[in-house]
Amino acid sequence: MQILEGEIRRLEAEYNMFFAGRLPRLPWETRTRVEALVKRHDRAGMRNTADRFRFETLQSKFATFCELWERQLKQLEGGRPRPGRTGAPPPPPPPSPSDTPKEAKRDKKRERVVQVALSDPNAQGDRVKELYERLAEAKKATGEAPIPFDRVAALVKAQVNKLGGDGQDIAFRIATKNGKVQLEVKPAKESKD
Repeated sequence: MQILEGEIRRLEAEYNMFFAGRLPRLPWETRTRVEALVKRHDRAGMRNTADRFRFETLQSKFATFCELWERQLKQLEGGRPRPGRTGAPPPPPPPSPSDTPKEAKRDKKRERVVQVALSDPNAQGDRVKELYERLAEAKKATGEAPIPFDRVAALVKAQVNKLGGDGQDIAFRIATKNGKVQLEVKPAKESKD
């Protein structure tokens, strides 16, 4: 049991060195030796409960390490560079027009995408559709998943019923803040701030 525990520690250290770039190839020999030890102990009938518990703990630890190493290998094969390896750095992203502080402030002021006022969503279906299309465009531009039309229509109807007593217009404003699209709802007379 002590030999198995020591071999697992050694294998872990060798994998860590491989992923850090200090070993040129995977430690297949050590892994094969550990797998053989695990199989041999697994086939041996252990009557002592303490030994069986210790072995099962070591076996579980080895299985967990194997899963971790397989995941790291997939990431490595997928293009993630090894730490410690120097290579050509990725090209810098192209400069965006809002890199200067003045232009960044202007972008913050331009957060409003669209404002639509509604008093009766059932009669103003074209305006609800326009609001949905603008909301979908804004979400697509930020990389967010679009919301289904029926959910947007239900939200609009609920907000108009809640805030728009006596046929009052309700303003729906689509804004992008911190890279997230938000739908703000206010009575129309309050939204003209």
